[in-house]
Amino acid sequence: MVNKTPAAKAPDATRRNERSRRAILDAALEIVGEVGFTKLTIEAIAARAGVGKQTIYRWWPSKAAVLLEAVVPEGLDPLTVELPDTGDIEADLRTVLRGTVDELNNPKLDAPTRALSAETQNDPELGRQLVERILEPQLQAYVRRLRSAQEAGQIAEGIDLRIALELLVGPLFHRWHTRTLPLTHDYADTVAELALRGLTPR
Repeated sequence: MVNKTPAAKAPDATRRNERSRRAILDAALEIVGEVGFTKLTIEAIAARAGVGKQTIYRWWPSKAAVLLEAVVPEGLDPLTVELPDTGDIEADLRTVLRGTVDELNNPKLDAPTRALSAETQNDPELGRQLVERILEPQLQAYVRRLRSAQEAGQIAEGIDLRIALELLVGPLFHRWHTRTLPLTHDYADTVAELALRGLTPR
């Protein structure tokens, strides 16, 4: 009887590529936190990630595109994000705003997010991509949740929902941007409470 040795499995290209992708994104986050966006280079990202430059260019057209993908929390697809809808708009907004506080306070994402925000002032195309690919899909999720609350009678009719969402997220980003005061869950709760005082039916 002949013993047959099981055939060796071919390398899993998808898995290998995902490891490389994650290494590239992590390298971009680390480097921009150390030296800023202007000194971030594809060469530096490739060297730290242990890949060739062509690997990066095969998946992204520029360092800005790499960083844009890197700042999106792992597992989150901005295009499919939805806010919780328990029927209690204040509780749902508290949950979401607290989550936003946690993301903005994440030390791994703070420097890259600030770098991207600053660079958009010099690069309108980068700003357009940031809004289109990351910010706008999430803001539209706010609009949908506020509209649901409006239909349930929890938000007054005739309210401009785009302005309403800015009352909610604007204060958080202002405090994060200026670093004047701590950005906390208590602050997020207060923002939700005060905004809803102006949005609920009289």
